[in-house]
Amino acid sequence: MRIACPHCGTAVEAAGYCCAGCEMAAAIIHGAGLDSYYARRDAPPPRPGGAPGASAWGDLPTEAHADGTRGVALHVGGMTCAACAWVTERVVRDLSGVTEATVSPTTGRARVTWDPATTDLDAICTRIAALGYRPRGVASAATPDRDLLLRLGVASFSAMNAMLLSASVYAGWLDGMDPREATLLRWATLLVATPAAIWSAAPILRGAWESSRRSVLSVDLPVAVGIAAMYTHGVWATFTGRDGWLDSMTMLIALLLGGRVLEQGGRRRAVEAAQALAGIAPPRARRIGLAGIEVVPAARIEAGDRLALGLGEQVAADGVVEAGAARVRMALLTGESEPVAVGPGDTLVAGAVVEEGSVTLLVRAAGEDTLVARMAAELARAADRPAMPALADRLAPAFTVGALALAAVGLVGWGLAGDWALGGHVAIAVLVVACPCALALAAPLATAVGLGAAARRGLLVRSGSALARLADVDLVALDKTGTLTLGAPTVVSGDDAVVRIAAGLARASTHPVSRAIVAEAAARGIALPDGRDVEEIGGEGLIGTVDGARWRLGRGEAGTVRLSREGLVDLESGAFTGGALALRDALRPDAARTVAALRARGLRVVLLSGDAEVVAARIGAEAGVDAVVAPARPEEKVAWLRARAAEGRTVLFVGDGVNDGPALAAAAIGVAMGDGAAASVLVADAVVVGEGLAPVLAGLRVAAGVKRAVRAGVLRAVVYNVLTVAAALAGWVNPLVAAVLMPVSSGVAVWGARRVERAAEEPWTR
Repeated sequence: MRIACPHCGTAVEAAGYCCAGCEMAAAIIHGAGLDSYYARRDAPPPRPGGAPGASAWGDLPTEAHADGTRGVALHVGGMTCAACAWVTERVVRDLSGVTEATVSPTTGRARVTWDPATTDLDAICTRIAALGYRPRGVASAATPDRDLLLRLGVASFSAMNAMLLSASVYAGWLDGMDPREATLLRWATLLVATPAAIWSAAPILRGAWESSRRSVLSVDLPVAVGIAAMYTHGVWATFTGRDGWLDSMTMLIALLLGGRVLEQGGRRRAVEAAQALAGIAPPRARRIGLAGIEVVPAARIEAGDRLALGLGEQVAADGVVEAGAARVRMALLTGESEPVAVGPGDTLVAGAVVEEGSVTLLVRAAGEDTLVARMAAELARAADRPAMPALADRLAPAFTVGALALAAVGLVGWGLAGDWALGGHVAIAVLVVACPCALALAAPLATAVGLGAAARRGLLVRSGSALARLADVDLVALDKTGTLTLGAPTVVSGDDAVVRIAAGLARASTHPVSRAIVAEAAARGIALPDGRDVEEIGGEGLIGTVDGARWRLGRGEAGTVRLSREGLVDLESGAFTGGALALRDALRPDAARTVAALRARGLRVVLLSGDAEVVAARIGAEAGVDAVVAPARPEEKVAWLRARAAEGRTVLFVGDGVNDGPALAAAAIGVAMGDGAAASVLVADAVVVGEGLAPVLAGLRVAAGVKRAVRAGVLRAVVYNVLTVAAALAGWVNPLVAAVLMPVSSGVAVWGARRVERAAEEPWTR
């Protein structure tokens, strides 16, 4: 009889849960009175299992509040739908001592506040992990620029009020207005506009001043000249009883600051994700001291200490194995999925996981000196690298000279014609309407929207310049392990009878091979039998009872696991005695589809692999790439990429291991797989945090959309400036026209940038 596990949906042969973890999670949900979760959810949650113990969370950074409570920001991995966030939030709120808990299904971020006298962070994270989700710390360094946000808020307030007050003055032109009322409105406009001109616009004015001191005509200079001209004209007009252009000035300042906030937001999301990758090292460790083994915070570990590492533990510091033997997953360093055997003299790095055996580690580097910490620090510095000059910056010098020259022409021309007052009016009008707000906004707005659009689709791009280079890619090179392939063992062959019994034993284990067997049983539609008295023996495998018989599941020949029946078996009766399952690193589900989409857009796709030629050729054929280069050592990959660059090609390289670092740096664009080695983030221009390779294709679409949006924005800005400057020189531009044209031109720039979001979903054309 086929029955589904009530919690995770895994098929089982008998009524009940597939594992103790699911049973515990269901009990927690039922105890909290949240049984409606099972009706609300869109997809089953992950099977609980393999969650670290309480010691993994006790030293995450928390905040102390004035009322004595503490707070923490967490990233909760494994959530599949809004119902996951709903049940997690309410289960945490139900804990005694928790005063506030919010979980976002969109970002996966949780915010929890609790009374430390009643509960602690260990209990909170243990409860979340028991549901099948993966809580971990979120770096707090990537916070918004509060000063810039405050300046934007003041500018927005000024702009809204100035536009409202000016609209009343303009309405008085048609219906008539008492001069005293008009004067009052003008002074009120000056009052609300002054903070925006003096304080909110300070970063723009400062940038223009610094660039002019260095004889550089940046895009800030014409903007600053326009702001200064409008404010000066506004003050003069207010004192002389004339209409000023302060409403247009405040709107311009608000729009420019808004563009900067959007661009910073895109960068901040990339930094947050990279810091989350670097935060995988555990906050505590078991240190061997004179009095025995003690659990200490990772911050107290020093070079020269000795750490005890056992089955399932993460390494908290870099060091050398002093004693013992184990098999350790070193994906952080190598990007390879298979555990590697380590013994005395071998090196381990923080974040590695012990999957079999136990060792004593002599610490060589701890805290901020570990590889992971150094990568996080380097990445934070890399995020601040200056971007390549944008098109607007390159046009700014000519634009500035042209605007100033035309203003002078207008002043002198009308003055010689006998009307110096009109000449001054025309000169200011030229400076105002020629102020390149649309030109200045085109690139930063489109880039900011593009960074956000790519991030929402799983590709975190480090900077706007990297996004711009992504649009010029004409050749894609892919690593194999962890990039084209899953980087984890997958069952590729074996009889259903072997899979069924092996899954009955493996359902109680969190070992990667066990998870692969259970996943294969689910894929084949095989219900999990009830495994009893299952024991996991480090280095040997599993032994337990299924269908009343005793079975052993252990390592077989290369790339296989073997199931064998224990005890006496009557072979003449034809009784089933076991068999073997072959496992290998399989192609990612979306790899072939993504490669086909890239080739359909005219891109050549090449597989660069360090594996044997026959293995790489098989994976390349399955993926459908154009060519395979194997075996290729790291330095050979770099040489190949540099040769393509010498041919004039713009190469995008996607990799996941430390061994891919040189290639990621050598490529025009380097993209690191987020589930691979954190070291690859050090030199990557972008990080894939979504599933599979689809985010790379989405990033290329977004980059192409940004390029089109910037070009269209610049073209619109040029057309706008030609027409409005001509009108201003002719003396046709008055305050009302300027008040309408300035926001409209900026609004068109914003509208053009928003089209980037749609470009991410449209068929990609180069």
